[in-house]
Amino acid sequence: MNEVISVREYARLTTEPVDASLDRAQVRASAFDYLCQLNASFSRAGVSLVQVEGRRWLRLDNYVGVLQTPCGTTLEVLPKHHEHTDSLKDCRALLRKMIQATLDLPAREVGPAPLELFDAPLSEWVMQRFLSELDLLVKRGLRFEYQRVEDETPFLRGQLNLVAQMRQPPGRDHHFHVRHDIYSPDRPENRLLRLALDRVRQATQEPENWRLAQELSFRLAEVPPSRRLREDFRAWGTDRLMAHYQAVKPWCELILNRHMPLAVLGEQFGLSLLFPMEKLFERYVAAWLRRQVASWVDIRTPASSESLCLHGGSPIFQLEPDVLLRAGGQRWVLDMKWKRLDGSDRAGKYGLSQADFYQLFAYGHKYLAGQGEMALVFPRSESFAKPLPPFDFDSDLALHVLPFDLDADRLIGWDSLQIPLRQVHQVVHAAIAL
Repeated sequence: MNEVISVREYARLTTEPVDASLDRAQVRASAFDYLCQLNASFSRAGVSLVQVEGRRWLRLDNYVGVLQTPCGTTLEVLPKHHEHTDSLKDCRALLRKMIQATLDLPAREVGPAPLELFDAPLSEWVMQRFLSELDLLVKRGLRFEYQRVEDETPFLRGQLNLVAQMRQPPGRDHHFHVRHDIYSPDRPENRLLRLALDRVRQATQEPENWRLAQELSFRLAEVPPSRRLREDFRAWGTDRLMAHYQAVKPWCELILNRHMPLAVLGEQFGLSLLFPMEKLFERYVAAWLRRQVASWVDIRTPASSESLCLHGGSPIFQLEPDVLLRAGGQRWVLDMKWKRLDGSDRAGKYGLSQADFYQLFAYGHKYLAGQGEMALVFPRSESFAKPLPPFDFDSDLALHVLPFDLDADRLIGWDSLQIPLRQVHQVVHAAIAL
């Protein structure tokens, strides 16, 4: 029996009966044991999925997404962004928006209603988007290609292979060794789409998704599924004739766990997608910055050209700020942290980490030569709705702590950094043209 459990990051799970909410839920004993086993495998790789609290409780870490267990439990983990709301729909909408912007997924809407209104677990949303894009692709037509085939037939077709024919053993003179071309849909892109479609068809629990997957499966019946993912993705065509394949490719990669920050290793049960929330927030803000700053501003995400020191003439302890902006002789460093601050708690240092300040101090001296503006970006919340007063390392190097509003998509107080903006850049050019 399939069961969907929706919670937020850092929620607590137990096998005992509890009042279900986004911060705690009851799971089956089999699902509980599977999460413990999965966490043990991740721990060996230096990653923590859950924290075990006794024998009956688990506390989730800061991973979001969806995880399916062998017993049929679908665990949906959503961002913990709003402290005093339990709106499942809002949490899902936020996660979808961040994933779509972070992975540069197509934002096309199909039909009269936006697909973002599709209120279902993340996995079903991903599968629906993939099926919608694949349906449009199939209607436009799959790409075929000619393939050379060497065969032995009782009739002459194409070109006769004289060398092989002369080596024909006695008694088989009536067979012909021939070479000919066939026009086939068996090409890398179609094989990958077929494999992703097969996974969706087996994993989806939505009747409409299953119906469309079955229909598309019949229409791709001549295409074998990919058996070499890496090689087929490397061979994915990017020429003009393959332009209509580009919209479906990111969804195909997402389903086949090719460009996920973290994927469930080993045997797959349905469609499991896990994202470290820190990385997701970092990449979302970086993608937002690319849309906002002037086109002539160089953006590195992350930067990795400097190290903390030299050892034996070689750099050691590489420094990698999340974002480095360069415009002429000016530079800015930004670092994103997925953490809740309290702007009124001066005595508790607002919840800031001293280690983060040491890190930014090193960034400032190595990337900005000790002069300029830097920023630590945290998610906006009710307790952190406006920028903190600047932190001055010295008279030439300042650090700003700014809130990013995920609902309104804006970085509050970033005008203090004086970064050239795209809108200003366009206005200047328009004024010059006049």
